[in-house]
Amino acid sequence: MPAHNLPSAHELRSLIASRQVSPVELTRHALDAATATQGTLNAFFLIMEDEAMADARGAEEAVMRGEPLGPLHGLPFSAKDLMAVKDQRYASGSRARADIVAEVDAPAVDRARAAGAILIGKTTTSEFGCKPVGDSPLTGITRNPWNLDKTPGGSSAGAAASVAAGITPFALGTDGGGSIRIPCAFTGLAGIKGQFGRVPVWPTSATPTLAHVGPIARDIADAALLFAAIAGYDARDPASVAGPVPDVLGAVGADLAGLRIAWSPTLGYARPDAEVLRVIEPVVRRLEELGAIVEQVDTVFATDPADLWIAEFYAGVGTRLRGVLETQRDLLDPAVAAVLAAALAQEMRAYYDTVFDRYALREEMRRFFERYDALVSPVLPVTSLDAGVDMPAHLSDRNLVSWVFYTYPFNLTGQPAASVCAGLASDGMPVGLQIVGRALGEADVVRVASGIERVRDPVDLVPPAFRRPFPSSEALS
Repeated sequence: MPAHNLPSAHELRSLIASRQVSPVELTRHALDAATATQGTLNAFFLIMEDEAMADARGAEEAVMRGEPLGPLHGLPFSAKDLMAVKDQRYASGSRARADIVAEVDAPAVDRARAAGAILIGKTTTSEFGCKPVGDSPLTGITRNPWNLDKTPGGSSAGAAASVAAGITPFALGTDGGGSIRIPCAFTGLAGIKGQFGRVPVWPTSATPTLAHVGPIARDIADAALLFAAIAGYDARDPASVAGPVPDVLGAVGADLAGLRIAWSPTLGYARPDAEVLRVIEPVVRRLEELGAIVEQVDTVFATDPADLWIAEFYAGVGTRLRGVLETQRDLLDPAVAAVLAAALAQEMRAYYDTVFDRYALREEMRRFFERYDALVSPVLPVTSLDAGVDMPAHLSDRNLVSWVFYTYPFNLTGQPAASVCAGLASDGMPVGLQIVGRALGEADVVRVASGIERVRDPVDLVPPAFRRPFPSSEALS
């Protein structure tokens, strides 16, 4: 294990299987850490102590009986509060849904548990995932383990904060416009947004044409481990991909020789801070040392597709919350209420113009990926953002989400994408690098992400305040 003893999910899985780590002690540690950090990080919407400990005892008994163990056996994880967990509150970060209780497990939750993982709780989110930062009127402000004055990003805020702090080795997040990749970038983590429909979404999302579920982990290998367990067809999701799941685990550490990679600092319209590019560009160029062919492409999109995304995402959430907007608007985050109301005011013909423009965008990207195997870019234009604010002051001409620039286009196109850490900025905060692949190309995305982790400068990606000894465990007998 590393000096600060935050072992990876892969390491923990081996230690559990060899009876060197107890699932009960591991789960107890995760629950205690979640509770102890609520006053500082505020990463959890609810903590499921009784259920988690019961599952941990069952997992330990299976180890002692010598039963076949699943790929995630005994590993604690969390699920974002935009996902259903049976018999638990399902508020989606909103006071308007504070008392809703889910009737089913989301497919990813069910599959992670079936693979042996132990759910310790549900993590915080901005209201209905509508902001790329970590606060909501229901749960308050979630903070970044690297700097408690900063946001961990959103909307999978608590998921990223908890993994970065070492509470669990990985977590389930959702991504409708960047909500896995953004917090991974702000907290130094790895996350995967698979091909649209690769990980089934159920119950139906408020943004059913954009929503993804995926893993957040400390490195791409652990993210791939969780992704492999949750991906695959589910008939309840009409967009679910029926084909075989790519071998993302086999892609970790794979050779990059001959891979054609487009490097775009701006995608054609973004305004990144110089410090972001200072950290990222040398790492991208080092991919050539692994045999990749890297070409800078300044213009990926002729125009910023933000308006297409805004029309689709906020109209979906606004329709789901129309009654609340009309009768209980004071329950909602004021910034969220404003963008939802504007989206609902769209004229039908104008909305369908954006629908057809979105299909044209997909075709544009299909042609782009006839020339390249992957596209890399920053995840965010800034290295950090203060907690409790909605956007950087110098990007105030943008709106609630469009200041992010880089992530939402690939929810419109549905292509797989990932975020990994490129290194630390001069302010000590992590900087994320986005990898996008062609349709159904998750294996190439993981392949490039793994390459980035190999060529970046060595850096300890555990936040300094959380570099603590992991509790040792006597071998089970």
